Amino acid sequence: MTTEPAQTRTPQGERTRAMRQRLMEATVECLVEVGWSGTTTTVVSQRAGVSRGAQLHHFPSKQALVVGAVEHLTDRRREDMRRNADSLPEDDRVRGVLEVLADQFVSPVFFAALELWVAARTDAELREAVGPLERRIGRETHAYAVELLGIDEASGDNRQLVQATLDLLRGLGLAASITDDTKRRASVLDSWATVLDHELEMP
Repeated sequence: MTTEPAQTRTPQGERTRAMRQRLMEATVECLVEVGWSGTTTTVVSQRAGVSRGAQLHHFPSKQALVVGAVEHLTDRRREDMRRNADSLPEDDRVRGVLEVLADQFVSPVFFAALELWVAARTDAELREAVGPLERRIGRETHAYAVELLGIDEASGDNRQLVQATLDLLRGLGLAASITDDTKRRASVLDSWATVLDHELEMP
């Protein structure tokens, strides 16, 4: 008599992580596709294939869910950015850095965060939750831009130039949320790379 091997059960912690991952991704997808007003906890749980009870256990409110999703996937995008940075060309590094950074501002996570920022403008409770997240992301992106460029931000106008770069990329990302302006964006980045090549104080 033969017995079938026992089915291996996925550990509870791993199942929980997978469920949260589905919720995070479903939330960002909803924010991008239907905006803040169309994103509800019910819609997200259905899209993620997660029960309402489980979703509410981990994220008891829409606000907690969307802020957690943007924060989580921002961290994941940062890891993607680090991997992309490994292949930066040495002969045209500044232009390569601009491309890596610009990709972050035309990603689904950026567009999802944009929905949050717009909604937070007239929602004091949401603004209180989104504000610290937006500031943290801003600081981390600035520090990472400095790291990628390989500069000392205390030298010359380096700090201001990096901030101007991020402001420029944010504006290009905002434009991309309305229409595909890939060709124009590339031209702007080419021109700005020339400016940075001349103005940044390199080691």
